[in-house]
Amino acid sequence: MASHQMQSNRFELKYLIDEKRARLARDFVRAHLEPDPFAKPANNFSYFIHSLYLDTPGRDLCFATTAGHRNRIKLRIRFYDDNPDTPIFFEIKRRVNDVILKERAAAKKSCVLRLLNGWWPERSDLFKPEDDKGWRSLWRFMEMKDALNAQGAIFVSYLREAWVHPIDDTVRVTVDRDLTTSVFRNVPIGLTDFEKWRRPPLSGVVLELKFTDRFPHWMRELVQSLDLWRGPFAKYVTCTHNLRHAPPRTPDGLTYMDKFVR
Repeated sequence: MASHQMQSNRFELKYLIDEKRARLARDFVRAHLEPDPFAKPANNFSYFIHSLYLDTPGRDLCFATTAGHRNRIKLRIRFYDDNPDTPIFFEIKRRVNDVILKERAAAKKSCVLRLLNGWWPERSDLFKPEDDKGWRSLWRFMEMKDALNAQGAIFVSYLREAWVHPIDDTVRVTVDRDLTTSVFRNVPIGLTDFEKWRRPPLSGVVLELKFTDRFPHWMRELVQSLDLWRGPFAKYVTCTHNLRHAPPRTPDGLTYMDKFVR
């Protein structure tokens, strides 16, 4: 089995689809990809992803997405379980025109509140202190946080079905379900009262086609055979506006859901 890592430079195409098409997409991609090593077949080849998104007091990073800025960033802290002994990941996600650039640092969960509250990182905060690349990424994250005066904003959680290339990391297909959100209250990172988190209403699930080079021919065939229509969808934006009791809107006045309507 290949050792799959996060794609650091890729294209992402998003589609909001119903469950029937999601099952058809799964049947289609199984001929080309294999389940993500972390996916559980007993749970529809899925696993949970939880992220704490940072933003400015005026929610400038959220606005950059709704305004359609071609060059923008997101700062988030991602984790996959409530175990204090597993790593947490400080991630920078940049969009430059149509290309998505990502970098992240694996750190200890115990350092998160201290770093969010104004302290600077130490080598011992890393999950593997000898990780030079992670150390540089963690410092870049903190420098961006400091420059933007960014603070912990909201949690975004979902169940991800993931399929990967059997040899390398050039292609990836994911389906995200069960979007859940909560306000960050400056307490230790975890899933306290997770069952009480809010569920933004969605008219489907989010299919993402991810690739690092050319759009694979078989992906084009998938899009055409299922009559998929690409549209913008940002989980952080959707959750932010849901918590503020207002649907996210694009500059032309349409909601993100409207953008998926043919």
